Amino acid sequence: MIRLALACLLAGAVSAADYQLKSTPENIAWGYYWSEAKPVLTIKSGDTVTIDCVSVANPQTLERAGMKEDQIEPDILRNYAEIPREKRGPGGHPLTGPIAIEGAQPGDVLEVRIREIRLRADYAFNTTAGFLSDLFPRRVTRIIPLDRNRMVAHFAPGIDIPLRPFFGSMGVAPPESMGKVSSSPPGIHAGNLDNKELVAGTTLFIPVHAAGALFEVGDGHAGMGNGEIDITAMETSLTGVFQFILRKDMHLKWPRAETPTHWITMGIDQDLTQAARICAMETVDFLVEQKHLSREEAYALASVAVDFEITQLVDGTKGVHAMIPKSIFH
Repeated sequence: MIRLALACLLAGAVSAADYQLKSTPENIAWGYYWSEAKPVLTIKSGDTVTIDCVSVANPQTLERAGMKEDQIEPDILRNYAEIPREKRGPGGHPLTGPIAIEGAQPGDVLEVRIREIRLRADYAFNTTAGFLSDLFPRRVTRIIPLDRNRMVAHFAPGIDIPLRPFFGSMGVAPPESMGKVSSSPPGIHAGNLDNKELVAGTTLFIPVHAAGALFEVGDGHAGMGNGEIDITAMETSLTGVFQFILRKDMHLKWPRAETPTHWITMGIDQDLTQAARICAMETVDFLVEQKHLSREEAYALASVAVDFEITQLVDGTKGVHAMIPKSIFH
């Protein structure tokens, strides 16, 4: 009995901790991922953090689109009022973090389990620019009401869109040699992946490039179409619950992900064809390493059973991701 009580006491002493991180000015990294950024929170592997994030909305843009100041989240107003312009950029995303994970070193992998995603607002917005900006030179912002009970967005009369909230940007610090990297283009550090498959219940695996990993998250979306062709999704503020696992047994060149039904490999490059090529090679590597196929078998299987999708076309670098169905493996 004494041994059992002692075992329970020890188990409680080493159990994972829970933290909460608000999207207030002191917790915002505005527009960058950076190996020299100072962590706002330090945790251990296995810990869970509930993280508030604000959208990329500029209050003036929202007000021009018809919103009143008292309809805008107080965090957005406070961040714009208190974070000086010289501390913003080079990108435009207010990211919550960074969070340091004890013991994380370059060469490791950070496993990010997305436990829950909650809407923080009753609206989203979309502003036209992006892939066809030459044909649509005038930026138009649309406010999109969100029905949190029915989990649909009222885009227009007769058009309701199911909500699938996810974070467009989740990433770690890039290598020190890259300096302060804009939050706009994704890369080997993940960042602005804009992958709509990364909803609650999925896991993102990110290669670590700096001590502590330095995880940041933001760019909340209520939903999005693959490609994100006008450069904005249904932009909104979200709260996410994340569990962080440090993987010393795993080594990756590019981010990967896992959903309940699929494994996801990714390719990122300024050239869309090269992004697709990287994704294809990552897919072959995954099938060889994890499913023990020959490279020829893996290449053939990728052609007959794997869907290659355009993740996004508008973030400076293009993204392609492959959906590998778990159901084909017995």
